[in-house]
Amino acid sequence: MRIGILGAGDMAQGLGAHWVKAGHEVKLSHRDESAEAAAFGDVILVAVPAEAVPEVLGATDLAGKVLIDCTNAIIPGEWTVRTSMARRVAELAPEAKVVKAFNLCHESVWKRQYPHKLVPICGDDPSAINLVKRLVADIGCTPAEAGPLSRAEVLEAAAAFVIGLSVAGFDPRAAVDM
Repeated sequence: MRIGILGAGDMAQGLGAHWVKAGHEVKLSHRDESAEAAAFGDVILVAVPAEAVPEVLGATDLAGKVLIDCTNAIIPGEWTVRTSMARRVAELAPEAKVVKAFNLCHESVWKRQYPHKLVPICGDDPSAINLVKRLVADIGCTPAEAGPLSRAEVLEAAAAFVIGLSVAGFDPRAAVDM
């Protein structure tokens, strides 16, 4: 599969490297190259800072593409969500099939050789969700369907909460045990 990545930072490099290892073709992009990456990919990963999303998506044609949103709009210090990025991405790319995934772990996790994580996935298009589930499994992680795209806001809030715990010196994994 051809994966275009909008971004070239640690998140983009980490996930991109795993997908290349799994046999996919990957094209990373800086902001001025986003149109090329979008044209290249059958699937597009948005891996830019939240504040750059409108500019980057505005410069790309994403009609009919599966668009994976891994961004979070977290307010540092408050550890809350400024806005739902999944909702914002869907508004900015109305003709794309938006799926929320890969937003709960720090970018360093995706740079590990074997991340082995559960990856919650939210989306409204069953074929797009299945494709993202395959990409999650291809990197050795476990896909977990977490509901429609409207539930992505919960994932984003969970990320803010977990990051806040971590910054305060707590291990967020110790907070959940069922």
